[in-house]
Amino acid sequence: MPKSRLLISCVTAISLVSLSGCVTDPNTGERKVSRTAIGAGVGTLGGILLGGLIGGGTGRIIGAGIGGLAGGAIGYTMDKQIKELREQTAGSGVDITPTDNGQAILVNLPEGVTFDVASAALQPSFRTTLDQIGQSLNQYPNSLVDVYGHTDSTGSDQYNQTLSEARARTVANYLTMQGVSGARIRSQGFGETLPIGDNATDEGRRRNRRVEIKIVPISQEQVQAAKQQGY
Repeated sequence: MPKSRLLISCVTAISLVSLSGCVTDPNTGERKVSRTAIGAGVGTLGGILLGGLIGGGTGRIIGAGIGGLAGGAIGYTMDKQIKELREQTAGSGVDITPTDNGQAILVNLPEGVTFDVASAALQPSFRTTLDQIGQSLNQYPNSLVDVYGHTDSTGSDQYNQTLSEARARTVANYLTMQGVSGARIRSQGFGETLPIGDNATDEGRRRNRRVEIKIVPISQEQVQAAKQQGY
């Protein structure tokens, strides 16, 4: 298919989802595009969405042996997993939100409950919470998992980069120890380069010191596309 026609097809698919898939968020009362409707269009947009994963997603799908979810079931599955994760981690300081326009789940692990200052050793008191996250990943196996480490701007760039990599690796390894397939998981440190708060304030620096787990559901269409590309 010519590139111009492919682009038009993609825009049309997005438009159809936007027009016909709007729902009211039960938590906020806002109108938004349903993740179930988005899931139905993942076959068309899958290649674009997978580009945001560490190292790309296509080869990882095959290596992890993922069977994939039916496109129309992705939204329901995501909503169910988000609800359960929020219940399981309530009171722990962990934040669970949809991300990437409703295409993935982001689990934010703040430094204060996950690691001691300047340490990449997991706090023993947090292991129970991470066990629950690992159980959720095992319960919902049709996804790829990225683990991102972040720091504030205190200290040298190299120190922050090394610390962020070590923390991301610690969380990824712990999840693997809980039975999550290592083929599904990748980790990467970003140092101080992706702040979500103002590094000029204590509160902003606190928000920036975090590890994030990104859970990306994979559709059956994406699995088939990966196989067709010869991985």
